[in-house]
Amino acid sequence: MTEIIRQVTIRGRVQGVGYRAWLAMTAQASGLDGWVRNRRDGSVEAVLAGSEPIVRDMIAACHRGPSAARVEAVLVEDAGAILLAQRAPGERFSILPIV
Repeated sequence: MTEIIRQVTIRGRVQGVGYRAWLAMTAQASGLDGWVRNRRDGSVEAVLAGSEPIVRDMIAACHRGPSAARVEAVLVEDAGAILLAQRAPGERFSILPIV
């Protein structure tokens, strides 16, 4: 199965509503590797790595997010191992500090 890495930026009301925790929990339950963090511009950024169908399903779920979120846009870009390596050492999926 093909492994892919995608960088995802989610915009809307996505901070202060548990979006990062929801994304990390959902991604981990799906067996994905990566990380998530808030950005100072009010968006949430994530890197998702795994099999193409699972990453695609996770990106689809990002359009909904947790119940309190109001997602306006989900931007998806190809990413590589350098971005994935920003996660905490020894963790499959990390919640990173805001940037």
